[in-house]
Formats: sequence, structure tokens, C-alpha cells
Amino acid sequence: MPIKLPRGGALALRNRLFAAMLAPMLAIAVLLGLAGATLIADVVRRTNDRVLGGALGAVAETVQVERGEVTLDLPAAAFGMLENSERDNVYYRIAVGRRLLTGYADLSAPNIAELALDTPRFRFARYRDQEIRIAEVRRALPRIDAPVIVQVAETLDGRRALQRRLVIALVLGELLLVGVAMLLIRPALAWSLRPLAGLREAVAARDTRATPDLSPLDTGPLPVELRPLADAFNHLLARLDSATAGMRRFTADASHQMRTPLAVLKVQVALARRGSPTALGEIADAADRLEHLVTQLLALARAEEAGVAPPRERVDLREVAVAVINRRIAQAIEAGVEIHLDAPADIVIVSHRTLIFEILSNLLDNAIRYNRRGGQVMLTISCEEGEGARIVVADDGPGLPDAELVRLGERFTRLSSARDSEGSGLGLAIVRSAASRLDASLDIVSTRPGLRITLGFEPAARTATDGFTKSNGPAGPLC
Repeated sequence: MPIKLPRGGALALRNRLFAAMLAPMLAIAVLLGLAGATLIADVVRRTNDRVLGGALGAVAETVQVERGEVTLDLPAAAFGMLENSERDNVYYRIAVGRRLLTGYADLSAPNIAELALDTPRFRFARYRDQEIRIAEVRRALPRIDAPVIVQVAETLDGRRALQRRLVIALVLGELLLVGVAMLLIRPALAWSLRPLAGLREAVAARDTRATPDLSPLDTGPLPVELRPLADAFNHLLARLDSATAGMRRFTADASHQMRTPLAVLKVQVALARRGSPTALGEIADAADRLEHLVTQLLALARAEEAGVAPPRERVDLREVAVAVINRRIAQAIEAGVEIHLDAPADIVIVSHRTLIFEILSNLLDNAIRYNRRGGQVMLTISCEEGEGARIVVADDGPGLPDAELVRLGERFTRLSSARDSEGSGLGLAIVRSAASRLDASLDIVSTRPGLRITLGFEPAARTATDGFTKSNGPAGPLC
């Protein structure tokens, strides 16, 4: 099933990284521009206020009292301080109390009560349809009852022109910085993505070979961020290699094992055509053996199915054991073998019923098939606290020497005690594979006579938290 990528996945990685780096840079540039413009406005205001305050101080110092009258001598240098290239207009007003002494009478007068003594104050105002900046101070002269108010004002063209030049210089500097950064980011990204390109080339090189190469990639040194990707890909290649090898082995083994019953069928069909009275019976036996082999091969394929863990459900082990015995009872009667079941009710585990059924079916099949006539098979199910559930299948057949126990579970393996019995050699291979998928333990012991095979499951304290199908399986406490 194809994996659907998110919509953003269609955008090239280099463009995504470029956008991810450029967007924060532009945002920072905008923030710095706003902060810089604010700082420039404050610096321009403070600098010009200092000059305006100097002019105010120079004018205020000339205000004196002579013969009981307030006099002043306006210095030209005081107003010369305010000259600039923008030719700002300069205004002044000197008043004693509310009486104008000299200057522009309609200049915005302050609230005298708000002015502190000998402390200059600055404020914005409008005068003659222009924005102006006023510096004003309140002075107290001897023998003069009313306070003396000195005001000096100027228009804002010079300030605004200076502020505009500084802001333009700031914006141009930021644009230059961002432009240089954009030019440098592209080659930097190409250099940074070079290991990814090498990884892509290593993967693409596998397509040019006639046979699939599933060996690990040789990518050389990789950055830390790409190592998990390479490791995951190599792990995937290893799993594919294992699955492919298993499929080839399975196909070879199946074709080899099916060749014999098919050859027998061909011979018996030829004999039947010649009128042999025993040919039909031999054909039926060969067909039964072929059916059993195909069934075992399919069971082994299901047991070895990889990729997704089997869904878990509540499984009553006694109910499964009874179902398996019902399937094998006819085989046991024909072989002259008795089956005994020792299983208390309500032994419930969280597992997979079909795989457990397949395990027990194959264990009983082997215990019956390789037993002696008149022998017995004991199927015991138990559950002990802290140890989990146990399923034991024991028979009193000929058993196996210790040297052959290690070979049990190998595919199509026919041991010495089984030479006189029909079989495919797949039963215990199916059991081992299915037990591995269930994370169950498998223990095989030769009891001389017979074999005892124990299938163990983890305690419920560990498995009860696993996901399982609540709608299936019996209720009751878990083992």
C-alpha cells in the first residue's frame, strides 16, 4: 500500500530549508528595523532637544533686572545654534507673567503652574499650521513678583530629514545583509545536503544491477541527522534480504518435497490406466500425503508471516485444546493412541487463538504420528502465579537421542525415529515459528521413552496491558 506524504512533502527539501532559514531572518530584520527606527527617532529627538535647550539657556541668561525693569539682549549666537540645511523656522517668546516682553505673541503659552523653576521642559505643539518643538523655562528674578517665561521653538523639518536619512541607511543596510545572506545560504545548503545526495546516489546505484543487491549501503561518513535514516534503510534491506532468502528457501523446499508425491501420483495413474487393482488406493494415499504437505506449507507460511504483530485477544486454552483434540481424534483412533486432557476451566490468556490452535494441532499430530500403537498422549494445561500459563504435550513413544534434539524444528528434517512414519518434517518448524510470533517459550525434553514439549506464556501481569480484541474470546480473569 503506497504511503501518502503530507502536502508539504512535494516542496523540494532545499527550498524548504531555504524558506525555513529566510523567513526567521526576514522577521528578525523587520523587528530590528522597527527597533532601529524607534531608537533613531529617540536619538534624533534627544540630540536636537539638547541643541534647542542650549539655545534656550543662552537666551534665558540674558534676561536681567535693571532699575526694577526686566531687560534682555538676544544673542545672535543662540539662534545660530539652530540653523540647519533644512532652514527650519525659529520662534521665541519672553513674557513676565502673562505680559509679553518680546517675541511672537501667538506662540503657544504654557501653564505657568506646571513649569518647574529653572528646569527646562520640551513639548510638541502646532504653530502656523506646522509641527514645532518648544523648549521653555520658568525663571524667578529679584524684585520681580511675576515669573519670567522664556520659550524657544523650531519647526521639525531638519529633525525629520535627519531621521529619514538614518532610517533609509538602516533599511539599506538590512537589505544588503539579507541579500548577501540569501546569496550565501544557497551554496551553504548545497554543501550541507551533499551527504544526502550521496545517500540518494548510493540507493539509486542499486537500480543499475541485474540482480537485487540487498547488502547494507556503503555511504561513508554521514552527519548525525542522517545516520538514523541510513540505519533504518539498512535494517529494511536486511529484512528484505531475509524475507527474499526465506521465500527462495521455501520455494526450493516445497518444490523438492512435492516432487515425490507427484511422481507417485503419475506412476499410479499410469498403473490405473493399465488396470492395476491397487492403483486407486495408492493414488488416494498419495493425494492425502500431498494435501497434508500443502496444508503444512501454508501453515508454515502463515506462521512466518512478518511485518505486523498478530492481533491479541482473550483465549481460553481449554476450549482451544478441546477443539484440537476433536480435529485429531480420528487420527488417534486409527493409530491406536489414547489422548488424555488435564486442563482446568477458565485458564485465559491474552494471545492469538489461531496460532495457538495451529501449535497444538501440530504437536498432537507429531505425538500421534510418531507414537507406538497402544501409546498415550497427555495434554496438560496449567497456570501458576508469577509463571504464566503452560501447555505440555507428552507422549510415551520411542523418543529421540540427545544428539538429534538440536535438529528438531528444522524444515523438512526427518529424524531416525520417524523413518517408518509418513510426514513432511514441517510440524515443529511451524510450532517454533508460531511460538516466536507469540513471544512464547518452547522447551523440548526427551523423557526416554517419549518426548515432552512445553509451551510457556508470560504472566498476565505483563500481557494484560497489551492491545487485544475485546469483543472476541471469553470473559474471566487472565492467567
